[in-house]
Amino acid sequence: MKVLLTGVAGFIGSHMLEKLLSNNVEVVGLDNLSIGKKSNIKDYLNNPNFEFHEGDVRDLSTVLNLVSEVDAIIHLAALADIVPSIENPEDYYSTNVTGTFNIMSAAKQCGISRIIYAASSSCYGVPEHYPTPETARIDPRYPYALTKYLGEAIFLHWVQVYKLSGMSLRLFNVYGIRARTSGTYGAVFGVFLAQKRAGKPLTIVGDGSQKRDFTNVRDVTNAFYLALISNKQGIFNVGTSAPVSVNKIAEIIGGEKVYIPKRPGEPDSTHADISKIVKELNWKAQISIEEGVSEMLTNIDDWKDAPVWDPESIDKATKSWFKFLK
Repeated sequence: MKVLLTGVAGFIGSHMLEKLLSNNVEVVGLDNLSIGKKSNIKDYLNNPNFEFHEGDVRDLSTVLNLVSEVDAIIHLAALADIVPSIENPEDYYSTNVTGTFNIMSAAKQCGISRIIYAASSSCYGVPEHYPTPETARIDPRYPYALTKYLGEAIFLHWVQVYKLSGMSLRLFNVYGIRARTSGTYGAVFGVFLAQKRAGKPLTIVGDGSQKRDFTNVRDVTNAFYLALISNKQGIFNVGTSAPVSVNKIAEIIGGEKVYIPKRPGEPDSTHADISKIVKELNWKAQISIEEGVSEMLTNIDDWKDAPVWDPESIDKATKSWFKFLK
């Protein structure tokens, strides 16, 4: 099998590359390096089973050329983060929606045998039910969530209408080594680890009792691989179904803590109902939160260049969040 892996130099993408190569899958990687880092994949650039292309999913001619070479696609390329999506929704639409349209158009033209789309559990917004099943009400609260869901809708529609074979994996709170270390204020692990390394207090939003379904990236790549080699169709949650509080994460990491105002539009919990993926793919997360955080602490120097946030800089960086999502 030869697979086009978009977003190959990103956090999840670089781990996915390792997974595919370790299973003797040939990989054609595409990344525009706007978020991903070439250093994430440097150890594989001379691998005969890996071919890297710097390019953009928004460029249909680039996508068509690469899709014509492969049998299957794993589409990870996307813009993430909440605040930038509020401030620059046009970029998010062009990447997450138009980019996905280009992937699916090329897949249709080239007769691709299998496509796996990386969707986001943010489409559930503030869920009405926990654990949250794939049939839950869709309630995107910010442009990132909306554009990832619109991309998923395009993906599912093309699969149905043009009789393609594919699965959409809705990811819950992915974490692990090589998580992004720069850019805007965002994911809790990147914030905490940079603060820990700098000897600064960990900034906990609200009272810290909110829970997240933190899912290790190696478990996530295993789910993608199983999806790739299966013939299953449809939407599948990918999470642990064992949410952990932010206070618990801070306790595992250790250090002084400081509490900052709760943000509007955020759920008190994310909690995946994974019964479908357990039944149909025989997949279940294997890595405990303690093991996953320990691995990140061992590699804490990866965050040496990451911004060290404090309450004042966070307040400034999240003004758009409070302005538009309250």
